[in-house]
Amino acid sequence: MRLDKFLAQSSGFSRKDVRKMMRAGEITVNGEEARDPAMHISDEDYICLDGMPLEAPGEQYLMLYKPEGCVCSNDDATHPTVLSLLDLPRADEMIICGRLDVDTTGLVLITTDGKWAHRVTSPKHKTGKIYHVETADPIPQDAIEKFEKGLMLHNEPFRTKPAKLEIISDYEAQVTLTEGRYHQVKRMFAAIGNKVESLHRAQVGGIVLDEFLEPGEYRDLTEEEVNSIYG
Repeated sequence: MRLDKFLAQSSGFSRKDVRKMMRAGEITVNGEEARDPAMHISDEDYICLDGMPLEAPGEQYLMLYKPEGCVCSNDDATHPTVLSLLDLPRADEMIICGRLDVDTTGLVLITTDGKWAHRVTSPKHKTGKIYHVETADPIPQDAIEKFEKGLMLHNEPFRTKPAKLEIISDYEAQVTLTEGRYHQVKRMFAAIGNKVESLHRAQVGGIVLDEFLEPGEYRDLTEEEVNSIYG
């Protein structure tokens, strides 16, 4: 890892501030002043900031309750991003595991661990995602079979993978998907002549949105929740 990246992640300072500290002689590696931001360091190196030892930052794994009006991207000119809700060092460099539309609420997983993020989002791992849906029109019983068989979406050559539809009431349902096509839930209901009025993601794999979180709030995942992605 580059020295400036390590220092930014472990101290919370920006890389610009880190470089100023280097020029001031405040950074040492194994007792020697370090002034090269691109210097490569290993786990065996002993790094200090103004005489205080720094430890390598561990990976972070978060669940966030996405509110309506936020986007799942690192930067957006029109809307606030989910990363802007995080009061953490280097939050803008974290990885968002999948996307929810600007008007969709619910569970978003965020991490610094690229391999874990890939495991969550890769279709080949078939990580189920559960959504609560409210529709404009009543949901017919035969929609269950249609979702199970897969649907042809507008301008796409292949059917969706089998999805589980559970009808809760005339206008409410729960949908479980193992893929993540663009606007998929909305387009699946459009394919059967209905319209999604509200959409909320409640679960990803074995990770369930914490009922004690309010929209915009987040917490660290437990070790069990992190490991459940590999189950």
